[in-house]
Amino acid sequence: MGATDVAPDATTPSVVCSGLDIVYTVFGAKQKGTDTGGELPLVERLLARRNPVSSVRKVHAVKDVSFVVNHGEAVGIIGRNGSGKSTLLRAIAGLMPPTNGRVWAAGRPSLLGVNAVLLTGLTGAKNVMIGGLALGLTPAQVRDRYAGIVDFSGIGDFVDLPMSAYSSGMGARLRFAISTAAAPDILMIDEALATGDAEFQARSRDRIAEIRRDASTVFLVSHSNAAIRESCDRVLWMEQGRLVMDGPTDEVVRAYEQSHRKATA
Repeated sequence: MGATDVAPDATTPSVVCSGLDIVYTVFGAKQKGTDTGGELPLVERLLARRNPVSSVRKVHAVKDVSFVVNHGEAVGIIGRNGSGKSTLLRAIAGLMPPTNGRVWAAGRPSLLGVNAVLLTGLTGAKNVMIGGLALGLTPAQVRDRYAGIVDFSGIGDFVDLPMSAYSSGMGARLRFAISTAAAPDILMIDEALATGDAEFQARSRDRIAEIRRDASTVFLVSHSNAAIRESCDRVLWMEQGRLVMDGPTDEVVRAYEQSHRKATA
């Protein structure tokens, strides 16, 4: 930071999305109305592979989404399955290029479970080192934080076993512990708070609060409205790729719940 620089505050933009469109291609997709009962003869299957037109589909996952998030905000992203929540996070992280529009991020985004670069064939201990280096820590910094990362994850002696022996919950807790060890500028969490017992979830929320106090920005995707209410002060509601509502947590979550009840009535 130079002599004329100032620390970011709550009025400084951290993430800007402007007219964001994400369209991606799905190969091998079945066309609507296609009879899938029984397998095609071998010759027909081979011919189908040579004619990819019938097995390729364009998915418009995010449609003209615009918003501005400032430093220190914790923003929840809610919506039904397939609404574009995770695609939006990947775009902010720079892992999915926009088809149209732009995404601007101040600082280094860290998407939980991706930036940690965990390898299931290696032990948890080795993954702590690899994940920490991927987040920009030096080897010395990773060693200094190693005990705290393992303790936070709660995996105990499993840290010396290959991650292929972990349950999905243990792997998720270790990813969260690694990804938050570096206090990233922009932390994006996809369903992590749904993992683990009540004690771990409480510690996760406390850790998010610490990151926010450092003027960082947090995005949380979750199907748990309780977790969104406890951790976020603002919510983006996505539906079929579009941003339906953007506002205070209680207001948006209440509107989302009312809409869901009407849809299932």
